[in-house]
Amino acid sequence: MAEVTIEKNEKLANMTFGSIYPHYLNRIKKHKRTKEELDQVILWLTGYDQSILDSFIDGNGTYRDFFIGAKMHQNAHLIKGVVCGYRIEEIPEEFAIYRDCRRMEKLIDELAKGRKMEKILRTEK
Repeated sequence: MAEVTIEKNEKLANMTFGSIYPHYLNRIKKHKRTKEELDQVILWLTGYDQSILDSFIDGNGTYRDFFIGAKMHQNAHLIKGVVCGYRIEEIPEEFAIYRDCRRMEKLIDELAKGRKMEKILRTEK
């Protein structure tokens, strides 16, 4: 498994959320999913409302701003697995921005793969 470094965490933290969102959107649209579904997943994870998300999509803020301002869902810890060579549950707390970004990308991957929304939006068993 890949290791998160301070450099990787900082590089991601300083990226503008709005510069990456179109890539997420293109990815899920290729698999016949909608912007509304993508936003639903992001809103569930972060606790934002649509107007705040739209502001980030418009380029107002970095990933650092995005995740520091988020009220991560109480079940975010249930998002596990490997994304881009990183095991999410093994990413240390000191790299919370990187971990939370990978959690979000895991949900987006599941959306793109056609997983049902009720499975993507984790609930305690």
